[in-house]
Formats: sequence, C-alpha cells, structure tokens
Amino acid sequence: MARILSIDYGKKRTGLAVSDPLQLIAGGLGTVATHELYDYLTQYVAREQVERIVIGEPRQPNGQPSENLARVQQFVNRWRKQRPDIPIEYYDERFTSVLAHQAMLDAGLKKKARQDKALVDEVSATIILEDYLRSRK
Repeated sequence: MARILSIDYGKKRTGLAVSDPLQLIAGGLGTVATHELYDYLTQYVAREQVERIVIGEPRQPNGQPSENLARVQQFVNRWRKQRPDIPIEYYDERFTSVLAHQAMLDAGLKKKARQDKALVDEVSATIILEDYLRSRK
C-alpha cells in the first residue's frame, strides 16, 4: 500500500502529516512555507509512494466557507490539473486547531512550544489525517 498525506493549508505556513504505508498510523511530516508547498509535495511524491492527499477544507463553525477556502481551492485545482495520478480530496478541518492545542497541552508541552504556530499546523494536519483514517474504517 501507499501512504496518505494530509495538508493543513495556511496563508503563510502549511502543516503536513503522512500515514505509514499500511495506512494505520498518522505522523507529523513538518511545516513548509505555503509558497513552497507545490514543489515540496512534487519532490515528496517522487521519492515516496502516495496514494492520495487529504486537504483540510476550511469552514467556519456554522459551516460557511472561511476566508482561506479560495486559496485552498486554487491549490487543489492546480494539483488536480498537473497531478491527476494522485487524487486530492477535501476533509472537514473545523476545530482541528483547537484540538491541536489541546493535544499539545495533554502532551505536557510548555507554553513556548504551544505558541509555535508551525507545530500547531503540523499537529492539525496530523489530526486531519487521523480523523480521515478513522472515518474509512
């Protein structure tokens, strides 16, 4: 089997997570500058087998689109046009940042570490992927 990669797309930074090849466990992959994301992913899928990409769909708690949705859609459209061999699909990301902060608290991270926005983005991407993997069972 191939890996599943998840994206928590942000205006400046994007958090990434990836599954193991058996698609059982999600782990943080890191954070990249959003303007470097496409190139980073192209290089990553050249060296690792990736079955699909799951990208957080930014919506407000009431279900309305958030301001970031248009940027996410532009990225998804570019990916689908240039890399149709690796499907990309949306997954609801509401509350992942809140859950990421709670997970960091539960892990005992100090306040300074919890304020690291790059780490929050990576943990958010991991939560998106964990939820996605759970939903497929």
